[in-house]
Amino acid sequence: MKIRARVNNEGGRNDVSLSTNESAHSIDIPAKAGEKGSKANGGELLFLALATCYCNDIYREASIRGIDVAGVEVEVDGEFGAAGEAARNISYRAKVRARRASEHQVKELMEYTDSVAEVHNTLRKGIEVTLVGSRLSSWNRSRCRRSAAPQESIERVPRAGACSEMSGRRDRRGPSTRRCAPRSG
Repeated sequence: MKIRARVNNEGGRNDVSLSTNESAHSIDIPAKAGEKGSKANGGELLFLALATCYCNDIYREASIRGIDVAGVEVEVDGEFGAAGEAARNISYRAKVRARRASEHQVKELMEYTDSVAEVHNTLRKGIEVTLVGSRLSSWNRSRCRRSAAPQESIERVPRAGACSEMSGRRDRRGPSTRRCAPRSG
């Protein structure tokens, strides 16, 4: 299953597109009013991903077992600290309403689904996330001289007169950064 998510945020617009195996759709996440960025933050969307994954997987696993699920409610809580810190204390609660199934069957369904929920298992495994092959075009790009940066670098829009490049590789200290000086004359 190939999944892609894309955000295009510019000029007060926030366009969000999603696709799974080339089947595309969009969801409405408004831009911040009077600011730049999305109204929903990444932590909220991460927790929404956990809730949505568990909900959908309950229906999938129930169908395999012949359990008629009438409804699912999932609530995810956690905390983020300072910028750059990983989330902590993530937990979730779920309610499953099923017809013609015993409490034991529903509890077993919920526990099994927790063990196979793909987003949950991705976070539990601690998978690496890599920045690759991106370039940012900027209005002041011409003010910076080019350096011999790797193909997978990003040029950011910093203060006038400077440009920085970040390689996609991260180590425990964060991304590597190089700066170039403004062109003379």
